[in-house]
Parts: sequence; C-alpha cells; structure tokens
Amino acid sequence: MPTTFADQLRSLTDEALGALIQLRPDLVVPVPADVSALAIRAQSRGSVARCLDGLDEFTLLVLDAARLSRDAETARTSVAAILELAAEDDVSVAIDRLRARFLLYGPPDALEVAGAVDEVTSPYPAGLGRPADYLDAQAAALVADRAKLRRTVLSAPPAARAVLDRLAAGPPIGALRREAVVEPVRWLVEQHILVPVLEAGRAPRADGELVELPREVGMLLRRDTGPLGVLRPFPPIPDGTPRDPQSVDSAGAGQVMEAVRSTEALLEALAAEPAPVLRAGGLGVRDLKRLARAAGLDEPMAALLLETAYAAGLIGEVEAGGTTRSVTVSRASGGVDETFLPTGSYDLWHALSIAQRWTALARAWLAMTRQPSLVGQRDERDRPINVLAPDAERAGAPQARREALLVLNDLKPGTAAQTDEVLGLLAWQAPRRSRGREAAHRDALSGAAALGVVALGAITSYGRLLLEDPDVDEGDPLGVRPGNPATPSDAVRALDVLLPAPVDHFLVQADLSVVVPGPPEPELAAELDVVAEPESAGGASVFRVTAESVRQALDVGYTANDLHTLFKRRSRTPVPQTLTYMIDDAARRHGGLRTGSAGSYLRSDDSALMAEVLADKRLAILNLRQIAPTVLVSPLQVARLLGALREAGFAPVAEDAGGATVLSRPAVRRAPTRSSMATRLADHSGPLMLAGPRLAGVVEQIRRGDIATRAARRAPDSVRAANGQGVPGLTSVQRHSEAMAVLQQAVREKAKVWVGYVDSHGATLSRLVRPVSLSAGYLRAEDERTETLHTFALHRITAAVPEEV
Repeated sequence: MPTTFADQLRSLTDEALGALIQLRPDLVVPVPADVSALAIRAQSRGSVARCLDGLDEFTLLVLDAARLSRDAETARTSVAAILELAAEDDVSVAIDRLRARFLLYGPPDALEVAGAVDEVTSPYPAGLGRPADYLDAQAAALVADRAKLRRTVLSAPPAARAVLDRLAAGPPIGALRREAVVEPVRWLVEQHILVPVLEAGRAPRADGELVELPREVGMLLRRDTGPLGVLRPFPPIPDGTPRDPQSVDSAGAGQVMEAVRSTEALLEALAAEPAPVLRAGGLGVRDLKRLARAAGLDEPMAALLLETAYAAGLIGEVEAGGTTRSVTVSRASGGVDETFLPTGSYDLWHALSIAQRWTALARAWLAMTRQPSLVGQRDERDRPINVLAPDAERAGAPQARREALLVLNDLKPGTAAQTDEVLGLLAWQAPRRSRGREAAHRDALSGAAALGVVALGAITSYGRLLLEDPDVDEGDPLGVRPGNPATPSDAVRALDVLLPAPVDHFLVQADLSVVVPGPPEPELAAELDVVAEPESAGGASVFRVTAESVRQALDVGYTANDLHTLFKRRSRTPVPQTLTYMIDDAARRHGGLRTGSAGSYLRSDDSALMAEVLADKRLAILNLRQIAPTVLVSPLQVARLLGALREAGFAPVAEDAGGATVLSRPAVRRAPTRSSMATRLADHSGPLMLAGPRLAGVVEQIRRGDIATRAARRAPDSVRAANGQGVPGLTSVQRHSEAMAVLQQAVREKAKVWVGYVDSHGATLSRLVRPVSLSAGYLRAEDERTETLHTFALHRITAAVPEEV
C-alpha cells in the first residue's frame, strides 16, 4: 500500500495523473524530473495556495472539516469523520473534488491533508479556535463537563453573550480595544470561557490583551447552524431583473457610440496640446481636467478612456523635441522631457467603422493590467494616483473583469443583476481570490457599463460574443483585422446591426451650423474636420462653418469652387447664401499676402495692404522691414511669420522659390506606434491547459524520469558516494527552489533527506540528515549516524532529495 505522498502519486493511473495536471497545470511548469519532484511541487506553498484560490466556499469548508476532524496522534481523518461535521448530501462531491486535486489523499478511512494546506490557510479552520486542552487546563476542565459548560454560557450577561456570538462567528480571536467590552470579557475570562493568549513570538499588543474562544465553546454556540456555520453547497445565483434583450442591446449601442466619440475627442484634444509625462510617470491632474473639459466628460470617465486608449496602443510617449526615445531609458535618466501624444495607430483606428473602433477599445480594456478607479485616490505614501501612472497597475485586473462579466454572461439574456448580487456570487465561487478583489470587481462592472459592454445592468449580445473570442490576431495591434474587413469578428458583426448606418450627407442651417444626422462616413468625417469646427463639446454631430474654418480649408488646398461643390453635394438642405458669400470673400482675400524665406519675406501686389501690415502694432514682434513698396522681410522663419499674420486676422499663404503657392495640411505629430495590450498579453495568458497528445506526452516524460531516477538510486553506494560527491538520484535539472521545497516538506514530515552542499573549501559534499528547522537563512538538521546537529547555510545547498527505501 502506498505510504508517502509521492507513492500515492506514483500509484495513479496515467489518466488520473493527467487529470491532476489539468486541474493544477502549474505543477508541470516546467515539467518535473520525476514523480518525486512532482510530489514536492504539489505540496509546495505556492502551488497549494494557487489551487485553493480556485475552490468555492463549500469545498473550502469541507477542507476545514477535514482539518478539524484529524486525529491528534496520526493527523489523519476519514470521510465518516468529515460527514459528522458537515452533514450535507453534497459533501462527498466536495471530498472527491479535494482528492482529485490531492489536497486530500489516501484511502477513505485514513485521509491525510496535504502538508502545505495548514501553512497557507487560516490557523482557525472554519473560524473556530484551538482546542481547550491546548489553550488552558481550566478551560479544558470546563468543556469536559458539557452540562456545566451549557449552564455557564446560558448565565452569561447580555453584553458577554454578544461578545461570545461575535467570536463564535469567527475569527475566534479578539482584542480589548474598547472600554465597553472590558467588563464582559473579564467575566468570560473568569469563567474560563475565554482564554487570554499572546501572539506567538511577539510582545503584548499595545491595543489590549488578546483572548481566544476555545473550539469546543465555539461549536456549542453554533448548535443552530452546525459546527462549520451555515453551509451553502450551491452558488447564490442572482435573481436578477428580466429586461427586453433588444432594449439592452439598443441602450448598449448608444453607449458604444458615446464611448467611441469621447475617446476621439480626448485624443484630438491631446494631439492639439500634448500633455507632459510626469517625472514619476503618468498624466498630471491639470492635464486630466483640461482633457476632460475639452471632451465634455467627468474626470473618472476621462481617466477610464485614456487608460483604455493607452492599452489599445492609441497613445504613446515621445520626447518633447519630437525624437523617439525609449521610455524606460528616458525616465531613468531624468534628463529628457516627454509628452503623451496619439500614436500612428490612432490614424488607422480613426478610419475604421464604429463597431471596429469599439471592439479594439473593449478588447484592450479586457486585457489591460490597469485599474482606472484608483485614479484620484492616495497611495501608501499619501500621494495622488494619476492617470497612466505606475501606481494604478494591478496584475489581477484582467481576471477580475472576466470573472465579473462571466457572472452576467451565465444569466439568461436580458437579465440584470445588482452589483452586490454579482459580488456575492464571486465571493462564493472563490472566497480566497475575491477577498482582496471587491474594488477590482466593482471597477470592472462600472467600466463595462461605461464602455457599453453592459447596459441596463445586463450584458449585451455583442458583449457575450466579445467574451467568447477575446484574443486578437497576431501582428494586428488594433485587434480589429483592418487588413481583412471581409471577415470581421462576431462581435463587430453583431454591433454593426445595432448601430445606425453611416451617413454621407449633412444638413446646413441658416445660421451656418451643420447637423450630421448619424455617424458620418470616414470620408465625410475627414471633410468636416477641414471645413467646419465642432459646435458642441467633444465634437458630437453638430458643426459650424466659420471664416476661420473656410480659411483653413483654403490653406490645405481647397479652392472656392471645391468648397461650393462640396456643400452642394453633401447638404440635403439648400446652401445658405451667407455661406456662399463667406466662401467667396475668404477666397478673394486668401493669398493676398505671400511669404517666403529670407529668414522670411512678405510680398503683395497691394501696396496699401503692405502699409497696413507694417503699421499694425500687433506685428511688431516680427521685426518687419520694408525693402520695396510691395516687399517686407523678417528675421523669423516662415512658419512663425504665417502664424503671427493669421492670428492678427490676415490671410497669407506661403510660396516656394519660384513664386508658386504652397498649400498643405499642417504636419501632425504622432508618438511611435505601440501594440495593443490584448496583443502583448496573447502569449502570456497563464499556464497552458494541456490536453490530448500533449498531456499524454508530459505524463510519459514524468514516468520515464521516475524510472531513471529510481534506477540510479539502486546503484551501489560506492559509486554514489565516490569522493564524497553525488547525492543519490540527484539530476542537474533540480533547482535550488525545489531543494527548498524538499527541505520544507522534510521538516513537516520529520523525514530524512540527502543534502548536497558546497563546503567552505569549495568542495561538493552530500550528507543524509533529518531536518529540524529551516529559518533565518539556515537549515538545522540531525545526522543520526554521528548523532550530530549540523547547520547549513541555505545559499550553499545545491540540492536535496528525499531518502527512498
């Protein structure tokens, strides 16, 4: 019969061993050398903690029942003993779940708890204290007399009974922090119902004495709910509010358009006035307020969209002077000023359909390791957390978003769940993991509503499709397959149906406002960017034609006839006569002044106009000098001369050396292109879920390594210990971390191990010892052959292998 943990693993069939690897994939990252190495890893603190993190509340309570029911001498329990504490029909299923993961192992009548479970869980299983005979002899005598114990508890004053009920609910430890509880606790201590204790290895607490409720008293107080408290074998599925799925999708589509529009407005404002990168990283508070005001958003919404745009690769950093530079190097040097700017990917993204643009943002939001709700809060040094700052980084954010959305995804279409209901279910599904993630889950639900993944409290149909296919194609930083528009993702197709069709026209009003009755086509949007100015904050669907916007259109190469043709072709209403006059007047004045390089020169056939310019005091900074009746020169460059003249209300144009007019769009600065967060994380999605031939290959590799290791251990002792070297069964792939795990297990089990180490002369030696303690950088172990206690520095230990019989 198998005796050790490794023997239990060794006795498994290949199918059962493969099932264990599927349940705990971290055990084979990397693939262990043999079954003994697999056993060591399966009992290590890190692996056990990761396994426990994925278990539900009911299964964890059944594991606590196994810990509570262990025999004091053998440290073993049984299925029958567990059932005495947890009398539920589904306990057997939970026990099977624990045994499949090897958190419990052995035959049903002699189950053992994996060694590291006690190290990574609470010292108070199910919120119950330690046994009375461990805490105090008088308390043990009291609990031994069950009738006396009940009478004493029933005679407790109301205030003392309130203290007992609080400690019975768990945890069973309390501190005397308030005067109001001193007298009740003193009475309980005098009756030996509570036991004063000190934290191990520490001085008495400054906030008062610690008291502990013995386990037997806690179980008596739980007589109505059971020793483990209230057991919930099944998850608390949210009741939810049924809504019309079409209404949910329609509301979500409206929020999608708003999120995309707001993102564009933020990035356009950032392009117009780049924001400096703070020395500590991130965007300053003033810049966030400026961008939010320009886009017509509140600051939390602006922070969410900026973080999402950065994760999607639409925002990047560039040196203030315009030179691309490594962000890490420039920040470390502290001598380079950087600014945030839209990247080259933003121009590609801007040309896509609304559904494709939203999908790029939503995928980046799902994958980004950022928690936007932290923006504006204070860090541990009482400093504000800024947008895009390192302090808002949270590695668990992507998993928290997926967990929260999957709760909604599992409900019927159109079912809206309250936030507290979602959090309650998540707390049941994985209590250990959810304990520190409530803020992240709330952030996920609020972010999903802001982006339109969730609407009216329910997940949308295209949101479900997004969760089913979250990954992006390799080499596509936007994640929207722009090179293959014929095969958009399912989420894009579903969203396209819900969004209004793009329009190719607008309505020109008598006051020269331009109304676009829907999302404009990319070509129309590009034309409006040139010939009109956004009327409402953030650039919604209302624009206005002004003299300045007409001049800008003429500057980039439009002629008066081009503008007349554009408005006649695009407008579904008659073009106002005032607009026609404005265009003709601007075109007549446009180019009346010409500039060139001198530094720069200014010429015109209109000598009166030249005299007006020369007399304008606002242009004194140009240092203009008249060299002919129709020619002025300035020491400034052409660009500065053009800008100053336009600010003063003139309409100059540049010309080349041959006198030809130079008309061009202004250069647009962009940061270097960055890949989307969804693309960068595609190859780092956690442990690989093995199946089929690959899983069978891993199992076979472990079996072969185990056969080779056991054969090596059967070699003659003279060969194994030649020159005092060579730990039996030691292979070169065993690492120092595995050696530490072997030693930790040996300390728990009081087992012998072969220790390989380097002595003070640099010689490699090995010794068979029984570890006693492992702390403060040293291993203390007993050599039974010489009856000597040895001390090994951990950094000198090269390997450790359990003794095999």
